[in-house]
Amino acid sequence: MIYFNSEKKINELKEKMNKDNICVFMDYDKTITSSDSEDSWATSANKKAMGMEIANDLNKLYEKYGPIELDYTIDMKEKEKYMLEWYTKSMNLYYTYHLTSEKLKKCVSNSYLKLREGAKDFLSKLYENQIPVIIFSAGIGNVIEQFLKENNCYYSNIIIIGNFIKFDENGDMIKFSDNIIHTLNKNIDKLENLKVKERIKEKDYRIVIGDLVEDIHMMGEYPENKSLKIGFLNKNVTENLEVYKKNFDIVLTEDNNFYDIEKYINMD
Repeated sequence: MIYFNSEKKINELKEKMNKDNICVFMDYDKTITSSDSEDSWATSANKKAMGMEIANDLNKLYEKYGPIELDYTIDMKEKEKYMLEWYTKSMNLYYTYHLTSEKLKKCVSNSYLKLREGAKDFLSKLYENQIPVIIFSAGIGNVIEQFLKENNCYYSNIIIIGNFIKFDENGDMIKFSDNIIHTLNKNIDKLENLKVKERIKEKDYRIVIGDLVEDIHMMGEYPENKSLKIGFLNKNVTENLEVYKKNFDIVLTEDNNFYDIEKYINMD
């Protein structure tokens, strides 16, 4: 199903937007990838490369913190505390189980990851029209980069913002990037990323595509009449539909895909 907040706004934006004046902010896990794919954290703990222990430990953390992430009744400050706690504990597991660059490559190659239907064509059209794409993820940036490369859709118009792992010359893990990115702090206004800001500074309209309500903040504070917010509602549809409809201009449930989105975005 597809739900609209204001069809008038959507139609007006489609008339005004074109390939020369838009940029696109996209989430990765469960947005570019399908709703039944692993996330990038689980991918990096693939049992063939890393063993069962880390996968079990990550799953225990997910069982504790995952429901909190999807609960929109929790106070935001309280929720942010839980998210930071979850991500810190998850990161520590990769140190404990000695992730290496070689193991990470094997993890991605052996993972259960697949693109959401239409995502590859959508990314290709954005590239052909040289529309800036900011993939803003609370996941592991190395996984996103390798997965897109393996699927031949890591284009020069794409910038990835995520939790990148640094490795030394021997491929041993040194550390994660300094600033932890979790679901509640994905906001371009909070980052000193000059490359991104230079890329989007002359674009009048911003499009956001994500699967969590918090993803609308990826583009930062921006005028309502110059932003199109699109949300994939993958889980708890009955409980969260009204929250999504309140925050997104377009909400897609069930098996909706990027071909459905293209109808509302003018890339000519």
